[in-house]
Order: sequence, then structure tokens, then C-alpha cells
Amino acid sequence: MTDENAKRLIEQVPTAARDGARLREGHFGQLLKVRAAPGAARCIQSDTASRYRLVIVLPMSEQPHSPWHRVRDEITGGRQWLDRAVVLTYAVITGLVVVGFTLLAESAIETFGHLSRLGTIGRWLPLLWTPALAVGLLWITRRFAQGTQGSGIPQVVAALEYPMLEKQQSRLVSLSLSLKKIVLVSGGLLAGLSIGREGPTVQVGAGVMQHARRWLSQQSTIDTHDLIVAGAAAGIAAAFNTPLGGIIFAIEQLSRRRSFSHSGLVIISIVMAGLVAVALLGNLTYFGELRAQQLTLSLITPGLAVAIVCGLAGGLFSRLIVTSFLGLPDRFSSYRAQHPLKFAAACALAVAVIGIVSGQATAGAGYVPTRALLEGQDELPALYTLLKFCATWLSAWSGLPAGVFAPSLAIGAGIGRDVAWLAGLSGPAAIPLIAFGMVGFLSASTQGPLTAFIIVMEMVAGQSMVLSLMAVALVATGVSRLLTPPMFLELAALLVPQGGAVSPVPVKDPP
Repeated sequence: MTDENAKRLIEQVPTAARDGARLREGHFGQLLKVRAAPGAARCIQSDTASRYRLVIVLPMSEQPHSPWHRVRDEITGGRQWLDRAVVLTYAVITGLVVVGFTLLAESAIETFGHLSRLGTIGRWLPLLWTPALAVGLLWITRRFAQGTQGSGIPQVVAALEYPMLEKQQSRLVSLSLSLKKIVLVSGGLLAGLSIGREGPTVQVGAGVMQHARRWLSQQSTIDTHDLIVAGAAAGIAAAFNTPLGGIIFAIEQLSRRRSFSHSGLVIISIVMAGLVAVALLGNLTYFGELRAQQLTLSLITPGLAVAIVCGLAGGLFSRLIVTSFLGLPDRFSSYRAQHPLKFAAACALAVAVIGIVSGQATAGAGYVPTRALLEGQDELPALYTLLKFCATWLSAWSGLPAGVFAPSLAIGAGIGRDVAWLAGLSGPAAIPLIAFGMVGFLSASTQGPLTAFIIVMEMVAGQSMVLSLMAVALVATGVSRLLTPPMFLELAALLVPQGGAVSPVPVKDPP
């Protein structure tokens, strides 16, 4: 069925029945779903050989409300149960893929740490190792894995927020991109770059779950939008070992313009992926267990200072990331556009130098330094926060696949430590401010306060500080919004041609 035939078919439907029409993606391409006006007869027109299906659905007042009818429909709807089984199976597969990603990434971090400890040679090895591996990874990315650059969250947001052709969407989210993303991010960690794997798991999970669409029936109402939301949030749940954080992430970050229609199935998929991670990796907390601290009135002033500083620093970080990829009329942006491999080598060399100066405390996601701070051990360099901030920005600016979630937590922990030092607090007394910094910087850089608050609370087992963590997240986000719009939305807009209009023009290369 051609576009013209599809339009002609719609024109045959009464005007009242066409009110509220909306475009959704179906198994063969595009599904036109129209809710009929009261009194309109049910009409289903389909052509399985075409890319279009027109479905006119009865309004709720015309459908049976009897519990018996509902039970009968559920029992006799064998195919819809099979569709649900397919989705849940892919949720389990998503959890397994994220667990594999986690193990591979941790092995890469350990390998780089082992190399950097090989005596005098190991100390200076990153000056050659990091730039060489970064150039190789970027060449592979540009040649064979377009669409994997950056954290991957902007790609998922663009696929959800903007209507686009199926071919365009596959440039942003697909199973093939997910597998390539895993390898490239692990390679970046092996190089010693200041990147994380948690953000990339959003794109990885979305690509795996999207693949389930080809196995669903033609009559299934589970569309690609719901699958991408479920996969992206499942990736967060499994990566951070926080199922509740995944659910909140889906609601706060991935449902701005349209809610997911199969909310129950989406939530179950997120939880199942998280349970797979818990079953295989254990119910661990990445930063240990936060020691319960008595929050007194004396912490109000330094706590507010942490929130404001995190808001300013997080807003600046977000602005730097967007500006770096958008480009300015300066020599650096021009050189990056003309010589991307040489520019990546320069960024990687700078990251290697920063790593040597910090004793490799800035390399990788930052789990070890952050955990040490939360345990009351402060053996980091005095300029750790600034060095980690610069290393993370340069790693992202290089153009390689790189996540910023975990490095943001490390930067925030450093801010909390610095404010505590200025306030004359150290050891266990500084731990609450370090936790405040983690949630503050993450919420300010992503402008997702609920997601940041839940993730940090579950990762550090900080249930005793629920209200204070929430307050810091809200204040930091408010300050950040004074400086810059949401980072992921801005980056997503760069991926879509003509301001998000459906166009046959290929989308731009993701940053």
C-alpha cells in the first residue's frame, strides 16, 4: 500500500472517527491507529503485504465492561500472551547482556590498572598506550560503528522524542549498535579514559529490546516506543543494580512527550532485567554501605553549599559537553572537524597526563576513589575534583563512545570532599557531604533529580538520608537549569534533521 493509498483509505473514514489520529510504528512500518467517535462501528482495514495498517478502535464507552468479558478475552488471547512472553524473554536477555558488559568493562579497568603498575615502564606507558588505543577505537567507530558515539542516551531520546523513518531510527538504536557499543566502551576503559559504562547501557538495552519487535504478531499493540523505553530503563536498572532507579529513569527522562502504553509490561521488564543482574552479580552496592550519620543543623550550611556548587559545576559540565559537540567558530572545533583522529589523540594524551599526575585516580569510572571517600579514607590528590572534571570532559570530547554517569558521581564526591574540608570536616563527619555531592552533580549534569536521587540512594544504601538527598538533588537541578537546558535533549536535537520533522535525509552522525 502506497502513501497515497493510505491517505485515500483514511479519507473514507468518517471525519468524527478520524479525530485524534496518531502515528505509531507497527510491524510492517507504520500503524495508523484512530479512535472512533461514540456510535461509530468497529472497522479494521489491513494489508499484511503493505507498510500501513489502519485500525479504528471503539471508544471505551462502546467496549464491554463486564469482568467476565475481560477474563474471557485474557484466556482466549493466546497470541497476546505469546507476545508478552517474547518481551519478557528479551528483558532477561537484556539483563544478561548488561551483566556481560559489566564483567567485560571491569576486566578492562583491572587490566589498565595492572599495566600502569608495571614499575617505571607502567608509570609512563599511558602516554603511548592511551592515545594509540583511542585513535584506533575512534577509527573503528567512524568506519564501522556510526551511531555509537557519546553516551548513547541522546540517541535513545532522539528515537523516542522525534518521529522518524525506520531506517533513521536504526542508525540510533539497534542490536548491532548495542554489541558494537559494548566492545568500544570496554576498549575506552582499557585505554584508561575517564568514562563510564552506565550511560551506554541505556543504548545497549534499548537496542536489545527493540529487536523483540520482529518476533511480535502483526496484531500486537506493543510498539517500538514501549520496547525502547523498557530496554533503556532495564539497562539502567541492571547497570546500577537499581530496579527502582530504572523505573524512575523511564518516567522522568524517556516519557517527556508520550507515556508508554503498556506500563505494566514495561515495568515488569525493567524489574526482570534488574533481577537478572542481582542474581548473577549479587545484591551489591558499588560504593559500599553508607555509614548512618546523624544529620544535625550544623550540616545545613555546608550541605546547601554542596548543592549550589554542584548545580553550578554540573551546569557548566553539561554546557561544555553540548558546546564541544555542537562546535564553535574557534580553532579547536575547526581542527576537530578536519582532523578527528589527531584531535582524539591529543585529548587522550591530555587524559594520560592527568592520570599520571593524579596517580591514575582519574582513570576509568571512578568507583575506587569514590568508595574510598565514602568509607572515610581521603588519600586523593588535592586537585582530584578538577582533574577528574577535565579528564571526563576531554574523554567525551574525543568523540569516542563514553558514558558520564559514573564519572559524574566521582566528580560530585570530590566536590563534597572539598566543601567538607573547607568546613573543617573530615573522616566520617564528611561522608554526608560526599553523598550530597554525588547526587547533586549527577542531578545537575543530567537534570534528572529523581533518577539521580534514587540511583545514589540505592547504590550507597543511604536510606537514612532520603529527604536530605532529595533536597540536594532538587536544589542542584534548579541551579543547573539557570545555566543550561537539559543536556540529553540538546544532544538529541543535534541528531535529527530539520528540527525533528520526518525526512528521508539521513540523521547526522551522533556526537
